[in-house]
This record gives sequence, structure tokens and C-alpha cells, in this order.
Amino acid sequence: MNRNTGTTDRIIRIIIGAAICIAGIVYKNWWGLIGLIPLLTAAAGYCPLYTLFGISTCKNRKPGA
Repeated sequence: MNRNTGTTDRIIRIIIGAAICIAGIVYKNWWGLIGLIPLLTAAAGYCPLYTLFGISTCKNRKPGA
């Protein structure tokens, strides 16, 4: 499993995921659990949908660079 999410993408996912989770807690709604999806993909650095569509926001570095 190769990483396909870049740093900026991961930061945005963390912010959005945290906001959704917090909204779920504030409004006492289980839909806040959906916020775990962007948090988990940010933590793993891998998004299955990106693989499906052939997208990668991760900058590939050459060995030794």
C-alpha cells in the first residue's frame, strides 16, 4: 500500500474529520462518526478512492534526494 495523499491533503483531511467528529459530539448525533473516515485516511496516508481514480497528491521523491 503506497501513500497517495500529500501533506496538504492530509492536513485538510485532519481538519475536516475533526470538525465532523466535534459536530457529532456537540449535536449528540452518531453521524459524527463519519469524521473518522478522513481522520483514518490522513493517518494512513492512503485513500482507496484515489487509487480507484488514479489520483495522487503525494510528491514522489527520487531515491537519494
